[in-house]
Amino acid sequence: MKAIWNDEIIAKSNETIVVEDNHYFPADSVKKDFLEPSDTRSCCCWKGEASYCTIKIGDELNKDAAWFYPDPKEKALNIKNYIAFWKGVEIIE
Repeated sequence: MKAIWNDEIIAKSNETIVVEDNHYFPADSVKKDFLEPSDTRSCCCWKGEASYCTIKIGDELNKDAAWFYPDPKEKALNIKNYIAFWKGVEIIE
């Protein structure tokens, strides 16, 4: 699977985990140079607190378009160290 935004491959892996129709990519498959930490957080009753990153490619920003669970709850431990995308990030095979 590939995560693409602004014609750049942000992540590429054959080891994604699908949760609630979102592909979570292993952290080491993500090009961290394209991610900037965000102060945004959200909470899921069964996964825990999500942290977000803004995608930056050149001068273009996609605010909070990547998220991950740094300390997931027990039922979501399988996505610890995995990152998911939304907000126009295309996920393709």
